[in-house]
Amino acid sequence: MSTAARQAFFDRTHTDDLIAFLGTSPSPYHAVASAAERLEKAGFRQVAETDAWDAVAGGHYVIRGGALIAWYVPQGAGPQTPFRVVGTHTDSPNLRVKPVPDTGSAGWRQVAVEIYGGVPLNTWLDRDLGLSGRLALRDGSSRLVQLDEPLLRVPQLAIHLDRQVNEGMKLDKQRHLTPIWGLGPVDEGSLIEYVAERAGVAAADVAGWDLMTHDVQPASYLGRDRELLAGPRLDNLLSVHAATAALAAVAGADLPYIPVLAAFDHEETGSESDTGAQSPLLGNVLERSVYARGGSPEDRARALAGTVCLSSDMGHAVHPNYSERHEPGHHPMPNGGPILKVNVNNRYATDGIGRAVFAAACEKAGVPWQTFVSNNAMPCGTTIGPITAARLGISTVDCGIAALSMHSARELCGADDPYLLASAVKAFLEG
Repeated sequence: MSTAARQAFFDRTHTDDLIAFLGTSPSPYHAVASAAERLEKAGFRQVAETDAWDAVAGGHYVIRGGALIAWYVPQGAGPQTPFRVVGTHTDSPNLRVKPVPDTGSAGWRQVAVEIYGGVPLNTWLDRDLGLSGRLALRDGSSRLVQLDEPLLRVPQLAIHLDRQVNEGMKLDKQRHLTPIWGLGPVDEGSLIEYVAERAGVAAADVAGWDLMTHDVQPASYLGRDRELLAGPRLDNLLSVHAATAALAAVAGADLPYIPVLAAFDHEETGSESDTGAQSPLLGNVLERSVYARGGSPEDRARALAGTVCLSSDMGHAVHPNYSERHEPGHHPMPNGGPILKVNVNNRYATDGIGRAVFAAACEKAGVPWQTFVSNNAMPCGTTIGPITAARLGISTVDCGIAALSMHSARELCGADDPYLLASAVKAFLEG
């Protein structure tokens, strides 16, 4: 894609806002809060799962832990009105704090962590790490905490003590990934005391926690022409941000569908939780929306029969140093537009009909698009797409944008692609 053509699509404001979103979303709980804040500004209101829902038109959203489901009911929508769902996930691979966090060795104070998701371990070495997540308090409430300062570090062994490191480094997940955060003997309770104090609560009031590390270096443009974006958690907060922006943009329009954002947690570990794609969360929300508008089980079935889901998750750009790992006829490039993800073994949910839906959305938005297929000799990843299709029985299409360094502490994509994806998602929601 030429520079002139790229500039026709590129909106730096959207990517600037994505950088801000990444900075305020170091954990799934923060990502949900950041997305909800944007939706509130667009007129959406939060509803509780424990309350009775009404038939009022407009924007609504539900938060459960690190998951968010948001939807906009147009004026005149009936109980049989189909949905247009954009599915994403809020979690990213990282290092998470264990239940007994204070540990140490040889005069160093350390923090015990557990590896979450498929982490390229070496990418977390020698990085300045902060802490984020939530504290569960004894009164049943929770408190978000975000410490954007260099508190922790996983130091790599010096090359003088491992002369063969460049011939192949092997990290022991239990022994070699424990971050340091000070000097002295193990001080039991000190980590939670410190985090609680920073969160403005008493340590004695903390009954539990879901804390994780994050790279404190912010996302930034990269390259001579600033045409690339490097940052943490692009997989998959880039899609969460794009879908949130698209949903907010179509709210208030006269739509033939009910647009929905489903941002799940725990995709990186199989989606098997009450906030994951394998839970009944999305299905319950769609069903209750139908019933709130006076619908019956028959109306629910008819609405879902006309529903389409666009599962948006990061995909692989062709790697210039490892091009042999990619399918020779499919080399997605950054800033080439969104990618359609295809796998005939249903690791992705896209079929020929879904391809037509995706192509129509990109054509309507005026954005280019590409196709990703795995090399036959390489295993293919998967997404929430097949899970959503199977659980709800709805037509589902898998898409994303092309990136390098997926699952690393910092990932890389084209700076234009976030806006191109958001434009395609908006066109999809508009039908």
